[in-house]
Amino acid sequence: MARYFTLVAGISLFALMLFAAGCQTGADVDVQATLPPPNFNTPNIQPRQAPVAYQSTPAPRPAPAPVAVRPIPAAPHRSIASASRVPADWIPKVPARHWQWIVIHHTATTFGNAAIVTRWHIDRGFDEMGYHFLIGNGTNSGDGQIEVGTRWPKQKWGAHTKTPDNRFNDFGIGICLVGNFDVQYPSAAQMRSLDRLVAYLMKTYHIPPDHVLGHNNCKSTDCPGKHLSVALVRRSAEKILADEGVNIAEPQLAATGELIHDAK
Repeated sequence: MARYFTLVAGISLFALMLFAAGCQTGADVDVQATLPPPNFNTPNIQPRQAPVAYQSTPAPRPAPAPVAVRPIPAAPHRSIASASRVPADWIPKVPARHWQWIVIHHTATTFGNAAIVTRWHIDRGFDEMGYHFLIGNGTNSGDGQIEVGTRWPKQKWGAHTKTPDNRFNDFGIGICLVGNFDVQYPSAAQMRSLDRLVAYLMKTYHIPPDHVLGHNNCKSTDCPGKHLSVALVRRSAEKILADEGVNIAEPQLAATGELIHDAK
């Protein structure tokens, strides 16, 4: 029995020695020869695109194509008006009064025409509108429209500028523009019409430029307002007349034959 255990132990020891030798043989294999060569290049990694952000509002619409705008023609120069070609109702059918002055007024209202101003004046005790001409502002008559008052065809004295000697009513042509020129300017159409009318009256009745006055040049009043320049009207009327070869330079005589002096 002892010989049997000795034999088994020897066989086991021999088997163990063979297994150890096999493991040693596997460890001696050149493992490096079986691996691929090393690669030191940085790997080519494509970046991922960020996801499109969610838009809470819709994308703006493209701007519309520009619309062609027709240019507005420039207003004609004030001095292109003519003092020769005038409406027939500017020419009275009776002998002319000895006019020596032109007095410019404003209505101090935002609206009006000859019929409306006539009612205002009659309510104040006048027999008819006190002005000889009225120039509209586009409210109740055309912008720049010149209305001839009922006094003018009769060559009747005016009722617009009362003074102690009453000379501006007796021998003054009253022109009124619709508007309040303490707070606004006359329209361009009103000023062109005023220039043309004043030039015609200066030429026809030989009224010199320094006898073209504002109401406030004749008495204490704000009329015709701080935004209506009578000096500019004079210059424009003179330019119209000069363009037509007319020179108003002779001193004028009153109906009495006395030399008229400037009222300023």
